[in-house]
Amino acid sequence: MNKSREQLLAILAVTAVLLMVGDKFIITPLTASWTARNKRIEELEKQVAEGGKKLERDRAIHDKWSSMRANALTNNVSGAESQALRAFERWGKDAGVTVSGLKPQWKRGSDRDEHQVLECRAEASGSLSSLSRFLYQVEKDPMAMKVDVVDLTTRDTEGRNLTLSLQVSGLVLTPKKNENLAKQP
Repeated sequence: MNKSREQLLAILAVTAVLLMVGDKFIITPLTASWTARNKRIEELEKQVAEGGKKLERDRAIHDKWSSMRANALTNNVSGAESQALRAFERWGKDAGVTVSGLKPQWKRGSDRDEHQVLECRAEASGSLSSLSRFLYQVEKDPMAMKVDVVDLTTRDTEGRNLTLSLQVSGLVLTPKKNENLAKQP
């Protein structure tokens, strides 16, 4: 009976060692592999979903880029500044505000950048409704310009005479970029 008990204990010990070895070298690595694979599958599914959304918006993105390219400021420094000045005059006249202190400044990136930015700071004075119309005109104009900073201050205690400080960035594409984009469908 002692011999069979010793055999049983030896079998149990060997079984326990085999289970520990199997867990450490087979089950744990397989579980980690499955977890990593499931995580990777989730990431790929997310990327596929994002790609599908981009494909759905393909036409709209191309149309928006074509509009930006068509409405970008001219590549000529003085011409781009002149376009910006005329635009501010037009927006001010249409909204009934006085535009002053227009300061254009060029922001150039590295040599590899395929665009430049004309940053314009300006101040406009008028009533709240006229300044609202002015800001609306700036935002809705098809010219490739975006509003970066807006600051509204008052000059009187009643708030009837307001000053709007505005920073606008205009897109200027380099000729190389225009040629490359013109070839795209």
